[in-house]
Amino acid sequence: MAVRLAPQLLEILACPCPEHAPLRVGTPEDAQADYLTCTACGRRFPVRDGIPVLLLDEAERPPAGAPDGTGDGDPAVG
Repeated sequence: MAVRLAPQLLEILACPCPEHAPLRVGTPEDAQADYLTCTACGRRFPVRDGIPVLLLDEAERPPAGAPDGTGDGDPAVG
């Protein structure tokens, strides 16, 4: 199921990492995944019951070598 957030909300949401980069819906592998993915560090934040969980402790790191939006696939970023 795809994440459904108001476009205005998605515009203002940002990753809590130091870069505060924009988030995109889904993951690079699955645009329909219930996640928001950081365009800088590649962390994936779950969306539970329609609510984004934007806590670094709850975020998943992208798999090693996976496209993650950082350009280098380095899961140690951040």
